[in-house]
Amino acid sequence: MSPPPLPYPVLITGASSGIGLALTRLHLWRGNQVIASSREPEQSPLAALAAQHDQLALLAADLAHPQAPAALARDVMTRTEHLSRVIYCAAVLHDNNLNMSPEKRLEDLSLENLEHSFRLNAWAPILLAQGLLPLLRRQPATFAAISARVGSISDNHLGGWYSYRSSKAALNQLMRTFAVEARRRAPDLTVLALHPGTTDTPLSAPFQSRVPEGKLFSPDWVAEQLTEQLDQATPEQSGGFINWRGEPLPW
Repeated sequence: MSPPPLPYPVLITGASSGIGLALTRLHLWRGNQVIASSREPEQSPLAALAAQHDQLALLAADLAHPQAPAALARDVMTRTEHLSRVIYCAAVLHDNNLNMSPEKRLEDLSLENLEHSFRLNAWAPILLAQGLLPLLRRQPATFAAISARVGSISDNHLGGWYSYRSSKAALNQLMRTFAVEARRRAPDLTVLALHPGTTDTPLSAPFQSRVPEGKLFSPDWVAEQLTEQLDQATPEQSGGFINWRGEPLPW
């Protein structure tokens, strides 16, 4: 049996595919009001979902654009006075349109790819949190960002993937710092960085041949596991970096 619907809407970014889409479907199935954001939601599976569910609102936002997080926050504020949950799922590891792929060696680095990774993976979520803070202060709420174990500094034994690793490490530090401030300004807010495990999505598709058997998870299964962690989360856990089982991960 699923828990009762949350009292206020859930905002999910990167909602048009992968984990974000699975989380959107799951929260709708549970009866929640959902605000789903992606670059072109009307050109994605979200459009069909919106036709089926009155409680789903779609917002277009390219969160790699410097002004987009603040603009999205303003759009959300026109729709609700509170949010129960924010799940930041937008991320980039590779992009053929930008000739962007994970770096294998130092010579592969480029300023453009570093900046793009940081814009979407680290800067956008904290700027979105900045804009949404008024909607997260007056009732229990959760702000969660999808991180990755490869963002762990102490667990980095393989090297490579400079842009993705460092942007996720920056995301973890930003979420941790946000959580420290939230204890003073929004004591009922829980801030988390979540590692979903390797999930069968377009982001991981080029690298799935290296994943051990049984370690490649479906988006629907991951959405269920992460949502269970969010359901159980309390402000005492705020600032944590946890996996889909709720286990703390090394920074």
